[in-house]
Amino acid sequence: MSEQFDAKALIDDLGTRARAAAAELAFAPAAAKEAALTAAAEAVWARRVEIMAANGEDLAYGANKGLSPAMMDRLALDEGRIKAIVEGLRAVAAQPDPVGQVISEWDRPTGLHIQRVRTPLGVIGVIYESRPNVTADAGALCLKAGNAVILRGGSESFHSSRAIHACMVEGLRAAGLPEAAIQLVPTRERAAVAEMLRAVAHIDVIVPRGGKGLVGLVQAEARVPVFAHLEGICHVYADGAADLEKARAVVLNAKTRRTGICGAMECLLIDRAFYARHGAVLVEDLVKAGVEVRTEGDLLNVVGTVPAAPEDFGREFLDMICAARIVDGVDGAIAHIRRYGSNHTESILTEDDAAAARFFQRLDSAILMRNASTQFADGGEFGMGAEIGIATGKLHARGPVGAEQLTSFKYLVTGDGTCRK
Repeated sequence: MSEQFDAKALIDDLGTRARAAAAELAFAPAAAKEAALTAAAEAVWARRVEIMAANGEDLAYGANKGLSPAMMDRLALDEGRIKAIVEGLRAVAAQPDPVGQVISEWDRPTGLHIQRVRTPLGVIGVIYESRPNVTADAGALCLKAGNAVILRGGSESFHSSRAIHACMVEGLRAAGLPEAAIQLVPTRERAAVAEMLRAVAHIDVIVPRGGKGLVGLVQAEARVPVFAHLEGICHVYADGAADLEKARAVVLNAKTRRTGICGAMECLLIDRAFYARHGAVLVEDLVKAGVEVRTEGDLLNVVGTVPAAPEDFGREFLDMICAARIVDGVDGAIAHIRRYGSNHTESILTEDDAAAARFFQRLDSAILMRNASTQFADGGEFGMGAEIGIATGKLHARGPVGAEQLTSFKYLVTGDGTCRK
C-alpha cells in the first residue's frame, strides 16, 4: 500500500456497506442463506487448486517470517483441509436458521402475550491470525445468523483468505444476497485493525481469534464490544481413579494430534495416587512421541524431560512442548487450574463419579470434559458445523461460538387494545 493509504476511509467504506447489507440480512429467507453457503462450498471445492496455490504463497511468506512449525501447520491447506472447509460450509448451511426462533413465550394476567425471539447482532468484525479456514467458518456462521461480517485475516494468510473469500462472495451472488454481507479487509496494513477497533458507528461486536498478543491488543484498544477468545491453556488431569489405557490414549491425543490449535493440552497434571500406582508412564509416552516435557520433582527422573521454569505453568506453547506436574488429588488439580488456567478447556481422566462431579462443579472454564481429549474443544465437534472461536469470557457467548451464539434477542409483545392500569 502507498504512504497515502487511508485506513479510516477504508473501514468507513466497508462499514457503511456492511451496515446496509445487515439491514437486508435481518429478514433474508432461510433458504437464501442456505443456498449462498451451499454455492460457496461448491465454489471452494471447484477452486481448490487455485486456493492451494494461493496458500503456497502464504507458506513462503510465513517461512520467510520464521513462523514456528506449529504456526506453519495452522497456516497450511491441502486437499483434505479444503474438503473440511467444504464440509463445514455444508454443515452450517444445513443447520436450522436461528433468526426468528422463539426462545420462550408466556402470557401475562394483563392479557399480553410475550415472546423472546432470536435476532441478528448486526455487523460483526472478526480479526484473526494464520488459519485461513476462519475466512469460511466466520463468514458462514455470521451469514447464517443474519449478520454482515468484516473479516481481517492475518498477514500470513493474506492470499489464502482472499481466495476463499472470493468463493464466499460467489455464493452470495448466486443466492441473490448482498455481496457486502461478507467483506474482507483488502490490506495487510495494521492501521486497518486499529480503525476496526474504533468503528463504533459501523461494527456491533469484535471477535478476535488468535494468540494472547492479538487478543490482549484488541481488549486493550477496542471501543467496540469484544467477545474474548483468549489463549487456550488447556489442562488434562489424570486422577488416581483413572483407567490407565484410557489415560494414555487421551493424553497423547490431547497434546500431539495438532499442537497449534487452542484445544491442545498445554499442561498435564498427575494425581500422586496415579503416580504411585503407574509411575511416570504418561510423561514417558509424551517423551517417546517427541514432546519436550517441562517438569519438576520426581517427574524429572524420566529421561528426556527438562526442568520447568515457573512461567511454564500457565503458558500456551502451541508446539510439541508441555508442562507436567504431580498434584495432590482432584482438589490439587482444581487449585492449579484456577491459578494457571485461561478458562478455556480442562479434562479429568477418572472412573470416579464423585471426583468428576467435583471437578465439573468447582471449575468455571468454558468447557469441562471427562475421559475425553481437549482436542474436541471445537464447534464442529460440538455439532455446530463450525465455530468462530472459543469464547473464554462470561458475557453473552461462552465456549464454541456458532451461529446461535451470534444472535441476540428481542421481545415481541401482543395485546388486544390492552392498556395498563
